[in-house]
Amino acid sequence: MTDRLTIRRPDDWHLHFRDGAVMRDVVPYTARQFARAIVMPNLTPPVTTTALAAAYRDRIMAAVPEGVRFTPLMTCYLTDSTDAEDLARGAAEGVFTAAKIYPANATTNSAAGVTSIENLYPVLARMEAEDIVLCIHGEVTDHDIDVFDREKAFIDSHLRSLVAAFPKLRVVFEHITTSDAVDFVNAAGPHVAATITPQHLHINRNAMLVGGIQPHNYCLPVAKRESHRLALRAAATGGSPKFFLGTDSAPHLRSAKESACGCAGIFGAPYALESYLTVFDEEGALDAFEGFASLHGPAFYKLPVNEDTVTLERAQTSVPRCLHVTGEEIVPWHGGQTLGWRFLG
Repeated sequence: MTDRLTIRRPDDWHLHFRDGAVMRDVVPYTARQFARAIVMPNLTPPVTTTALAAAYRDRIMAAVPEGVRFTPLMTCYLTDSTDAEDLARGAAEGVFTAAKIYPANATTNSAAGVTSIENLYPVLARMEAEDIVLCIHGEVTDHDIDVFDREKAFIDSHLRSLVAAFPKLRVVFEHITTSDAVDFVNAAGPHVAATITPQHLHINRNAMLVGGIQPHNYCLPVAKRESHRLALRAAATGGSPKFFLGTDSAPHLRSAKESACGCAGIFGAPYALESYLTVFDEEGALDAFEGFASLHGPAFYKLPVNEDTVTLERAQTSVPRCLHVTGEEIVPWHGGQTLGWRFLG
């Protein structure tokens, strides 16, 4: 039995830092474990230009603890009026690593998102020509589509045609939650990949709804049936380079989660690696963890693998019920639970 695991330092390929005081308090949790992170642009107002992204990157870097090496990788929030020239210039200058499609009103701070993906095709053509990665929140927002079916509906109504129209565009299907998404990514060509969160590997939809409403297990896309969770675990631990780590860590204060209209999002950053590694251990796939956490993402994004390493050991880790952000309580993923691995650094 392996009791200690050393791997190349991982990266988080899908992350929310927010901004202001919350951002300053949560950045250290990610920088402690990860060398780089794809930072989501759904601020208020959203990060839609090179200038806004560069300024946001500076604010993040100012929050990185002294002596810690961490690089935020910025994304452009695509809208109906995105300037393709500015996006291409930002990518060429090393400001943008990717661009993000949020269907309008699909999730937190997505009101300015894309109302018609097909109308964005001229921008996507420029991204394909410039080899800029496209990240997608893959859900439809039609009110007549059940919330549990919105990922599959997005694949059928938008994603298949988008990938066919732009066969050389690198596409990351983010935070997938269904066996339908796993099947789509597996069947697609080498330019399509997906990120998988720790929460969607651990829970199904019962975790939100059984024994009362469980707001700290609520995120978007929502967790699905057990059959989908098992498909995600098989994809993550199976060794395919098409699947890699993306926590979708999304901090909301406890007061905002435990409210009449609780926010969607799970704060997974503080114990992310311990959470993921617990799944790989349960699946008997510790040998596949470095690929998922540290190798597949850089290969897809055409970035170098990190040279330094991190080590985890088999030991009980008690996750606090609450942490503090801006002087208020925030509940971390697995809060109040015990995990079987400890991050040593």
